[in-house]
Amino acid sequence: MPFATIHGGRLYYEAHGHGPALLFAHGIGGNHLSWWQQVPHFRDRYTCVLFDHPGFGRSDDPPGEWSFVDSLAGLIDHLGLADVRLVAQSMGGWTCLGYALRYPERVRALIMASTPGSIAIPEVAEALASAPPREHAGEAHPACGVRMLREQPELHFLYTEIAALNPVPWSPANRPGGMVRVPPVSREQLQAIRVPVLYIIGEEDIVIPPRALEAAAAATPGAVVARVPAAGHSVYFERPERFNAIVAEFLAATDAA
Repeated sequence: MPFATIHGGRLYYEAHGHGPALLFAHGIGGNHLSWWQQVPHFRDRYTCVLFDHPGFGRSDDPPGEWSFVDSLAGLIDHLGLADVRLVAQSMGGWTCLGYALRYPERVRALIMASTPGSIAIPEVAEALASAPPREHAGEAHPACGVRMLREQPELHFLYTEIAALNPVPWSPANRPGGMVRVPPVSREQLQAIRVPVLYIIGEEDIVIPPRALEAAAAATPGAVVARVPAAGHSVYFERPERFNAIVAEFLAATDAA
């Protein structure tokens, strides 16, 4: 099993396929297995790199003051990648947006799926505060949503099984240190971004309200927005065909630019 030694601990990763590097950063309810519906779609055109954030899946959670941005930077250096395309889901947005701002010359494209990352502007904060209580999801995992549980119970079960492989169970208060230590992104910093950015919105997302992503996109120069109806917080998991098509179209456009 491939591991990179980062922050004095082991970070688990996998690489599948061939071509330019396409890295996938999972959310707080997932790990590298979350992308099982994306890798087969993209591995004939890209080298798909999956990894477990520190403290998730097979990765260690070493002590120290490092952030998830530092972890991603360490992995990319370990792999010797000169340029990357980043796909971020929820918590992964903290990781990938931070990396794109720190190393813009290395990032060809940034896909922010159901995440504003660490953007700290009033419009996003107000929208996040309007999210309904998680209890409204009932028996459904909030990252899946009621529709997935009702219409795709097998998929909902698989999501919860993948999440259960993480050492620490998911909870709204479980914000890993590597995530918390990612610096907030100001409006001025966001305005300076020159990396092509795509925001993917699940119209029934109860974790990150759609208008939070709309506000993030409005503050991001040149950002593209794709809305997916009948989808919750995990568009990539619930509507993989639509998600993959949106990402493939965006990558084709940015690679051709």
